[in-house]
Amino acid sequence: MDRSASHYTATAIGLHWLMAVLLVTLFCVGLYMHELPLSPWKLHVYSWHKWAGVTALLVLLVRLAWRARHRPPELPASMAPAARLATHAGHGLLYVLVFAIALSGWLMSSAKGFQTVYLGVLPIPDLLDKNKALGEALQQLHQALNFLLAALVAAHAAAAVKHHLFDKDDVLTRMLPRRG
Repeated sequence: MDRSASHYTATAIGLHWLMAVLLVTLFCVGLYMHELPLSPWKLHVYSWHKWAGVTALLVLLVRLAWRARHRPPELPASMAPAARLATHAGHGLLYVLVFAIALSGWLMSSAKGFQTVYLGVLPIPDLLDKNKALGEALQQLHQALNFLLAALVAAHAAAAVKHHLFDKDDVLTRMLPRRG
């Protein structure tokens, strides 16, 4: 198999690592901002978090469009059928969770009465009328989905390291930028 067929495209690699940085940053900021006392700083951090969340949703859509037109490299032939199925299911669940988290955040903001204005200039329409009880329920859902995503991302990273260190295949290296 030639090297280009065994590796992701530069665009796919860039989108992968951009999404990874966005998701880790969003998760950490979400943990940080949750306990802040009401202040202008808290409102600023919440706005930034929502902008980054909208950006993650947009990157997800670009990533899915790219993947629809560019087939990923085949999994190693040495992988058992159950492991292949788990790999595909895990990737699908990552995409679904990123979408569900973005949507739950958008719905939560709407229900709590806080419209998102992307980058401070583009108002994003509210999807729900203001409803405090629903806003609280959506906040709990948003938080639970984030912790589920964090666990899945940790498993995803651990699987890549396992492939590299123990299986000695190219699963990890083909998602790294190419050298030379």
